[in-house]
Amino acid sequence: MAEHPTLKIKGSKSQSLTGKRIVLGVTGSIAAVKCVELARELIRHGAEVLPVLSKEARRIIHPNSMHYACGREPITKLSGAIEHVRECGVGGMADLLLIAPATANTVGKIVQGIDDTPVTTFATTALGRKMKLVLVPAMHSSMYESPAVQRNLEQAGKDTIIIVNPKKEENKAKFPEIEDIVIECERALGNGKFAGKKIVVSSGATLEEIDDVRVLTNKSSGKTGQEIAKEFYRRGAEVTIVHNSGALVSGIGARKVETAEQMENALLEECKKADIFVSVAAMGDFGVKKEKGKIKSEEEKTLTLKPRSKTIAKIREKFPELFVVGFKAESVGGKELESRAHKFLDKNNLQAVCANNISKHKIGGQENEVLLISKNKLAKAKGLKEKISRNIVDFIEDVYFG
Repeated sequence: MAEHPTLKIKGSKSQSLTGKRIVLGVTGSIAAVKCVELARELIRHGAEVLPVLSKEARRIIHPNSMHYACGREPITKLSGAIEHVRECGVGGMADLLLIAPATANTVGKIVQGIDDTPVTTFATTALGRKMKLVLVPAMHSSMYESPAVQRNLEQAGKDTIIIVNPKKEENKAKFPEIEDIVIECERALGNGKFAGKKIVVSSGATLEEIDDVRVLTNKSSGKTGQEIAKEFYRRGAEVTIVHNSGALVSGIGARKVETAEQMENALLEECKKADIFVSVAAMGDFGVKKEKGKIKSEEEKTLTLKPRSKTIAKIREKFPELFVVGFKAESVGGKELESRAHKFLDKNNLQAVCANNISKHKIGGQENEVLLISKNKLAKAKGLKEKISRNIVDFIEDVYFG
C-alpha cells in the first residue's frame, strides 16, 4: 500500500520518536482544533500516529482533518476488530496513548474506569496493560479548578498517568504549547537513562550594567544550552536551567538571571543537590563599575574592566564530587584546540569538556562543530545545534555511566 502523501514529513525534525506508535485520543474540547498541528509535529519527530475520536470530538473537528494529519483513517467507533485491544491491550501494537485534549468529563471517566466512548475504552485498556498514558486536560478554568476535577487529576497521577499541565490564561485552562506535549511523549518513550538524576545547565550570555541604559554582554544565543536541557529532560532527568530567558517547556525548571554574579549565586545554590552540572553559559569575564543615570554620548568615556574569578572553579572547589562538564570557546582548531581543551579539563578537574573554534563557526549561529573530550574519550559533532546537543548528551551519558 502506498504511503499517504502527507507522511513525507515523517522524521523531518528528528528521529526521537522513530519506530514509536502513538494513539492520539481526541475528545470534545474546542482545543481539538489544535490536534492537526499536534499530530503533524509528532510525525515530524518520527512517530506513527493513529487518531481515535469521540462523538463529541467529531462535533468540533471532522475525521477527514485527522485522516489528513495522520495519514490514517481515524477510529470513530469500535468494531469486531477490537481496535482498543489490538493497539493498547497486552501485546498491543501501540507504544503510548496520548489523550489531547482531555475534557473534564473524560478525565473523570478514565479515573473511574468508565469506558463509554472509543477514547475512554482505549484508556481503560491501556491502564490495564500498564502502558504509557499522557493526558492533556483543556477546559475553562472554573471547570479545571473544580475540587472534583482536581481530585480526579490527582488520582490520575497516582495511577501513573502523565499529566501535561494546561496553559492558564484568559480564565481558561488552555491547550499547552505543542512542544510541551511532544517533549512529554519523547520523555515517556525515551530511554529514561537519567531518571532520578538532577541536572543543572547554565546557558546564554550574561550582562553587566555600564549605566542605567547600556550593558556589556556577548553574542551567545543560549540555543545550545537550551537544547541540552531539553535533551536531558527527554531522557528522564529533573532539569533546571539557569539563564537570561524565560521557561523552556513546562517540565523544566528555569531560573532567570542577568548578571554573572546572579548566575554564579544561582548555580552555587542549584548545584547543592545536583548530580551533573553542564556549564554552557558564556558568562561575562569582566565586571565594570556602573555609573548612575545615563553617560552622556557626546563625551569620550573610558571603561575599566575588572576580571572576574571563574565560576566553574568555584563550583568545583565547593562541590568536589559533582560531575562537571565545561565548555571552552577558542579561536583555534585542530590539535591546538584539543590541547587547550585538555588543559582546561585538567586545570578544573572536570569530567568532560566541549570545545569549539569560534573563528570557524561564529557565536550565536544555528550551526556549530565541537570537540568532546574526557580523560580517556574523544568525539566530534557538527551540524545544527539541536543535533549537536543530542551528541553532547550522548557523550555525557557514555562518560557518566561508563
